[in-house]
Amino acid sequence: MNVTETNTEGLRRELKVVVGADELEQRLSSRLDELKGKARIKGFRPGHVPKDHLRKVYGRSVMAEVVQQAVTETSQQALSEREERPAFQPKVALPEDEAEINQIFEGTGDLSYTLTFEVLPKVEVMDLSTITLDRPLRPVSDKDIDEAIDRILATNQNYKPKAGAAKKADRVTIDFVGKLDGEAFEGGTAEDAPITLGAGGFIPGFEEGLTGVKAGDEKVIEATFPEAYPEAKLAGKAVTFEVKVKEVAAPETPTLDDDFAKSLGVESVAQMRETVKARMEQDRALASRQKMKRALLDALNEGHTFELPPTLVDNEFQAIWDQVTKDLEHAKKTFEDEDTTEDKAKEEYRDIAARRVRLGLLLSEIGQRNEVTVSDEEVNKALIERIRQFPGQERQVYDFYRNTPQALAELRAPIYEDKVVDYIFELAKLTDKEVTLEELYADPDGGHGHHHHDHEHDHDHHHDHDHDHKHG
Repeated sequence: MNVTETNTEGLRRELKVVVGADELEQRLSSRLDELKGKARIKGFRPGHVPKDHLRKVYGRSVMAEVVQQAVTETSQQALSEREERPAFQPKVALPEDEAEINQIFEGTGDLSYTLTFEVLPKVEVMDLSTITLDRPLRPVSDKDIDEAIDRILATNQNYKPKAGAAKKADRVTIDFVGKLDGEAFEGGTAEDAPITLGAGGFIPGFEEGLTGVKAGDEKVIEATFPEAYPEAKLAGKAVTFEVKVKEVAAPETPTLDDDFAKSLGVESVAQMRETVKARMEQDRALASRQKMKRALLDALNEGHTFELPPTLVDNEFQAIWDQVTKDLEHAKKTFEDEDTTEDKAKEEYRDIAARRVRLGLLLSEIGQRNEVTVSDEEVNKALIERIRQFPGQERQVYDFYRNTPQALAELRAPIYEDKVVDYIFELAKLTDKEVTLEELYADPDGGHGHHHHDHEHDHDHHHDHDHDHKHG
């Protein structure tokens, strides 16, 4: 085998690999030797078929197999003799000229093919101990706990039946039959349906029609399905509901006592406060870490310039772009609605793609140099978390991950990344900084558009923050 470099521009590489006709002949010959023992050919005893006869019968099909194997082995060898690591699976271009292909198959011509790929750049890592970061803190106060408990009380209302007219916040229990053009439609009928007025759980016009009803009333309510309703037959249609009112009940805030705490599965009001506090602290710590991680990734991105493999950036951009355009279509919006143009958006997302690739290569380099590893146990824990999100389909989800290495790698990647980030936090200079709750939970992207900003696996962890303090 003979390898020559035909292109080494930037990170792109093109290699020309020539496998001589004599080497192919040797490979063919030893493959025919293997077949000799197994071939069953009429008129010959098993194991006694002359090689020349085998060559006549099988020559071309065995040669095709030999060529394929030669390409696989020589391309691996050509790559392993180099210092560089390819950024992705190299592309192989085989000869297309028929005369050339025939000569190879007849054993009179050399096999020559090209390998094209890009290599991972040499990454010089900055001195990580020079990174300075704020650690945003917001301690949980008694007032925070009081407000959270008020919200819990408000969402666990008791309802007391009343004789008067239904008003906002009352719960109305009804039977109803929905009709479109006088015909009952599928999914439009229910019995003993509890509806809280003002909660906005029903289509426009429905709750309004229930305002003022009393227990025992029967009435017909007109309402309209929204244009964007998922069921095409009903979208934008005006319908009628024949309603029987079973009960009207007014909300009553429960008394905060140990009995109420027990109804929520804790022992006492004191324990309830502890639980609320622990949960808030955990949630704030998570938000604080997300902020620090974002700032760290910004600092790493700023602190490094190295050439990026163009195909990696293109693939990353394509993945983001597909998602962005799909989101816009789904929301029936244009780039102009988002105060931008397609070209400006492309440029912005290309920068984000480059940032992700740069950070991906950088974190992987830091992780490898410092022997950061992810154990099978950690991956299993993540797998169990994932499976829990699919009640009733646990088995299928488990099998899917076990049989799909790519999917398992996608579970491993964010764990690896977080461990590398923790490793860098150890080296960086961190300063505690007290912030407001608003600052702690503020969206770094200003709260609009698409958040494709962070590195791959930064799935924004929007927990049910105690940041519903906004509604408090």
